[in-house]
Amino acid sequence: MTDTVTRAAEVLKEHRESIDRLDAILVYTLGERFKHTQAVGVLKANHELPPSDPAREASQIERLEDLAQRANLDPEFAKKFLNFIISEVIQHHKKHQE
Repeated sequence: MTDTVTRAAEVLKEHRESIDRLDAILVYTLGERFKHTQAVGVLKANHELPPSDPAREASQIERLEDLAQRANLDPEFAKKFLNFIISEVIQHHKKHQE
């Protein structure tokens, strides 16, 4: 292998290690987030509150789009990601109400 190819392989390995660490952070962060949303679901079920809160969801999407722009992340991607999470949370909340 040439020195350039060897160096490229090292840099690629470093990037992949960082990606793996960040994936772990994302998974643990989502786990923590869902722990709290589960608690919210139980609270809502116990107090007969609706499983979704459209005003809160709209506010969260707006906040996340702003964060995405500041982080140089496509706001549309961030919006889709949060919508996916919100729909999962609502499903959990509905299960608690059953």
